[in-house]
Amino acid sequence: MMRLKFLPLAALLALAGCGTGPTADMGSDAQPDASTTLPYIGNSEPAAPGQDSAATHATVPAFRLHDQDGQLVTNQSLAGKVYLTDFFFATCPGICPKMQSEMLKVYKQYGTTPNLRFISQTIDPEHDSLAVLRDYARRLGVGTPGSSWRFVRASRDTAYALAAAYFTGAMPDAKAPGGIAHSGTFALVDDQGHVRGLYDSLNPQEVTRLQKELPVLLAEVKTRQGQPATAQR
Repeated sequence: MMRLKFLPLAALLALAGCGTGPTADMGSDAQPDASTTLPYIGNSEPAAPGQDSAATHATVPAFRLHDQDGQLVTNQSLAGKVYLTDFFFATCPGICPKMQSEMLKVYKQYGTTPNLRFISQTIDPEHDSLAVLRDYARRLGVGTPGSSWRFVRASRDTAYALAAAYFTGAMPDAKAPGGIAHSGTFALVDDQGHVRGLYDSLNPQEVTRLQKELPVLLAEVKTRQGQPATAQR
């Protein structure tokens, strides 16, 4: 597993809003070409002779989180699945309501797609207990058993480190709303733990780009896993 070089929050914010990706400049009605693949984001090393090039790209470091129902969420439990993740806190008076509104929009479109998960991680675990996360999910209307959207927590240090690993960012800031500065980035991760897309949830064009690129990644993964390439919407 490769070690990611963590960037300062300002640099992560800039990266998250850069709009990289094969469909970034498509018109609103355009559809990605079936042969399109998404970029790998992060550090990479030259492939050895005969080595799968995907194996040279950075992967998200190992994690152990607990969701709102107390179930363990790890790299292993998400292996073979695509997931979309963000970082928030329940009492956030700033960007979080907008972020989760946009995540909900994507969830309503793709939430029943097999092998796709939505993972929202709190960056304020001292307040956001499992009970708080359950209530948060319920108020969003996604708290039913078996939902593909999970709200997870770990220690604050773990949350901050994972935010950096997903090329978003979070840090204490007394001047920020709620006392924590963080970006509104959504990170799209493939079945092998590679970050394949970054999207500014506060930019409607970026959310539209995500909605177009998500089926591209799902099709790639289904092809790799030998499944039919039609994504459920």
